Amino acid sequence: MLNLNGITVRLGGRTILDRVTASLPAYGRIGLIGRNGAGKSTLMKVMIGALDPDDGALEMPKATRIGYIAQEAPAGDATPFETVLAADIERAALLAESEAVDLDHDRMAEVHERLIAIDAYTAPARASRILVGLGFDEAMQAQPLDSFSGGWKMRVALAALLFSQPDLLLLDEPSNHLDLEATLWLENFLKSYPAMMVVISHERDLLNNVVDHILHLEGGQVTLYAGGYDAFERQRAERAAQLAAAKAAQDAQRAKLQDYIARNSARASTAKQAQSRAKALAKMQPVQAMVDDPLLSFDFPSPDELKPPLVTLDLASVGYAPGQPVLERLNLRIDPDDRIALLGRNGNGKTTLARLLAAQLTPMDGAMAASGKMRVGYFTQYQVEELDGEDTPLEHMTRAMKGATPGAVRGQLGRFGFSGPKATTKVGKLSGGERARLALALITRDAPHMLILDEPTNHLDVDAREALVQALNDYAGTVVLVSHDRHMLELTADRLVLVDGGTAKEFAGSIDDYTDFILGKGPAKEKVSKADRKVDKKAAAAQREEQAKLKRAVSDAEADLAKLEVVLTAIDRAMFEPGSVVEYRDLTMGELSQRRGKIVAAQEKAEAAWLAASEALERVG
Repeated sequence: MLNLNGITVRLGGRTILDRVTASLPAYGRIGLIGRNGAGKSTLMKVMIGALDPDDGALEMPKATRIGYIAQEAPAGDATPFETVLAADIERAALLAESEAVDLDHDRMAEVHERLIAIDAYTAPARASRILVGLGFDEAMQAQPLDSFSGGWKMRVALAALLFSQPDLLLLDEPSNHLDLEATLWLENFLKSYPAMMVVISHERDLLNNVVDHILHLEGGQVTLYAGGYDAFERQRAERAAQLAAAKAAQDAQRAKLQDYIARNSARASTAKQAQSRAKALAKMQPVQAMVDDPLLSFDFPSPDELKPPLVTLDLASVGYAPGQPVLERLNLRIDPDDRIALLGRNGNGKTTLARLLAAQLTPMDGAMAASGKMRVGYFTQYQVEELDGEDTPLEHMTRAMKGATPGAVRGQLGRFGFSGPKATTKVGKLSGGERARLALALITRDAPHMLILDEPTNHLDVDAREALVQALNDYAGTVVLVSHDRHMLELTADRLVLVDGGTAKEFAGSIDDYTDFILGKGPAKEKVSKADRKVDKKAAAAQREEQAKLKRAVSDAEADLAKLEVVLTAIDRAMFEPGSVVEYRDLTMGELSQRRGKIVAAQEKAEAAWLAASEALERVG
């Protein structure tokens, strides 16, 4: 249980949270949502204890272990595997204590019992599984942290947090540094998380599939809704309609009372009744209609027409170092009205292909033909980070649109919601979502024929994402999209290109098919009929179920082996040092020998079960 009791936070003279009150259910999965700048991260800082509220208090059980990702990514010579294992502080301390030479026998027994209780001996396998799920293969797990980019370091931080299994898991946009594959894995992991969680997210699919409550923050106030995001939207619409009806009824009643008072106050015979109605009017608490919260506006300028194709790749190779191509044998044709999504894990070459299409890289081999008149708008997160915090959106756009009239500059900014004071606000004071919108405004200023968007939804709230989807669907040019937002991919892309194995090929199927492919680890599908596809889906589902069962069997066998090894070690110690192990102090040598025989037999059985399950898993996988 987590209670927010009248929490008020003021920052820079502005009230961010205004008497926030809510009772969050124990073991609840809470999605904390709201517009960018609404105060979500501020509220989470209060939950973490990093920010003291100006008023009010937060209540939770005293022994609650809180887990969150620190602002600073981990660094140094330690490997991702070592970093994740170290996140379980109790396990690390107990293992260090167990290796102490002068540890007495009673304490040694307690330490081993506790290690068994917390599944300490299966921890390396759990840590590795989490890292694999987040995109780290065996080789990457053994590399020093300083060899990774900031995004990959944040993945390590996320893996460490998930591994530590806190009683209250706090996540702030956990999918921002993930690709679609890792996002799917995270979603499945969170579905089975055994404790309470509060997650700030703008991922509609994650909010629908993982959370069971939505905590909506708006105007400094919160409202708790049961269900996922779709349920929240329905309930919010119903509540808005109810409030509007109640306000209309009250306004009508108020007008009636005011009319009666105006007509009867001066008459002696009706003055008392008029006074009574005046008192009733004064006591009437006004019904506040729900704040009108319109969608943000995105409006991409339409380009002039060009003849197809825009781009043709013919057995092209591309990379960064001579003789070391990242992608080879690229055959791809892009036409003016294409909507293409690039799929594949981070590191497989999606950004490299995007840069080739944007003419930032040239083919090492093969051929690339592109229309000479084609204008390209290329969006990356680097452009967001490189915006000058001391300049305003108006100054940025004026420089970019050199020679354009002030009206044209203002018009382009207005397409993306930067009108009035927003146009002259310093970029450093803008939210992450506002900076992303500014970057989109800058890259589309010349009405590009092709938009290449690499993770454009990072830092955009749900409403802004919906506005972007609408704008892309209204846009007359070509779209090439890299995104982990399935909702956006489903609504905008009509061609899927899988970047994998050093090349890029058309993926015949839908986003759902690709999701099944990732989760089932089956082969990519060829074009098949609807009937065959249905059969394939059933087969894939059965395969995934069988894999899950075998994985559980392997994991259970590994856990059994680890526990049996601890017991066997204790028995051997008791046999060689009689009286050293409290549990076996009263047993004779013969009884110890019998017990040892039973443990060895159990080990052999567990080993056989592990081997059988592992071999079966290999065959199925």
